[in-house]
Amino acid sequence: MIIRKTMKDTIAIVLAAGRGTRMKSGIPKVMHEILGIPMIEHVLSSIRDAGVKDITVVTGHGSEALKKSLKGTKVLRQKNLLGSGDAVNTARVSLKGFGGNVLVVCGDTPLLKSDTIKNLVRKHETSRATATVLTVTLKDPAGYGRIVRDSDGKVMKIVEEKDAPIYEKVITEINVGTYCFKGTDLFRALAGVKPDNNKKEYYLTDVIGIFNRERKAVESLETDDSDEAIGINTRKDLALATASLKNRTLERVMAFGVTIEDPSSTTIYPGARIGRDSVIRPNTLIESDVTIGRNCSIGPFTRIRPGARIGDGVEVGNFVELVRTAVGDNSKIKHHTYLGDTSVGKNVNIGAGTIVANFDGVRKNRTVVGDSAFIGIGARLIAPLRIGRGALVGAGSVVCKNHDVPDGATVVGVPARVIRKKKVLGRAR
Repeated sequence: MIIRKTMKDTIAIVLAAGRGTRMKSGIPKVMHEILGIPMIEHVLSSIRDAGVKDITVVTGHGSEALKKSLKGTKVLRQKNLLGSGDAVNTARVSLKGFGGNVLVVCGDTPLLKSDTIKNLVRKHETSRATATVLTVTLKDPAGYGRIVRDSDGKVMKIVEEKDAPIYEKVITEINVGTYCFKGTDLFRALAGVKPDNNKKEYYLTDVIGIFNRERKAVESLETDDSDEAIGINTRKDLALATASLKNRTLERVMAFGVTIEDPSSTTIYPGARIGRDSVIRPNTLIESDVTIGRNCSIGPFTRIRPGARIGDGVEVGNFVELVRTAVGDNSKIKHHTYLGDTSVGKNVNIGAGTIVANFDGVRKNRTVVGDSAFIGIGARLIAPLRIGRGALVGAGSVVCKNHDVPDGATVVGVPARVIRKKKVLGRAR
């Protein structure tokens, strides 16, 4: 009950105004993808999953591209990139006298977990602090702001590395860049922040020192997952974050009862759902918006792209690619096959080398393969097309668009023609 009330009284500000010059890219830094999803979307998902629904994103570089991408989310532009403190002040206009908690998160920390956000806000509420800071201890704290504590262990200030004297640079507890504030205290303190630093910017972190001088309570929460602190500034950082998120996702999938034979060569995107007792074989890529049923065998060397829906007991073998394709229970698609925009029924056999030509140069067209159909080796199915229940397409045949194959028919040739028909009783099983 405490968490529900707390999250209802909390809004979030996501800082996404940085240029990301070290990425050497024309794309806004926070729009770079991690496992198929822009890094800022990972951040927003964690905030929403924590229960915070009112979110404002402060942009700067590439603001128009971000606005187009973040539909349904409030986006404000920081006119002059004068630091994190100025960015938070930019969001003030959208708060309209809000008096609750303000959660501040960096848009380039995509590994921040929703549970960590919940715990941070809960600690902030239960301690009745003015500010609560998320921290982590690193073996190598280079590049991060340091947490400076007094003799009683209380947070005194946060000092950026460029401004830290040598005796503070040796501190290994660092600032993750995630905070929870009392909103009214935050914006009052920001009015007193000065650009007295090497960058001549307004640092949000300076409000911690102001709160201490005013004898207001500053608390902290330390996460034990150092990956949550990974901030993306370079392509190397992007690769590290991708590897970490990949491992997290694989661990989650395995915890639900899925066998992954070779985690090092397997990639599963967040948002994919895989049923219990399915086996994922080496060198397989399963992207977002994919559903796979129970007792399936997927791979090796298989790519399952967004929009795929795979039933129970399905076998998808080596060098198969599926996109926007539904596969019914107990069907087999075993070798060197591409199916796009296809609906495959139950108990269907798709022969090696089958290709569905779904794109005619203007639009993507659909193909339907009925229950218990048999598609021979090397067949070409040119959409739009329907292959009937119990039908057989001979090896090497080319079935042209709009030349539907009746239930129970056998077609062969280039182009394929009906050579035999049989009556299919009831529904194929």
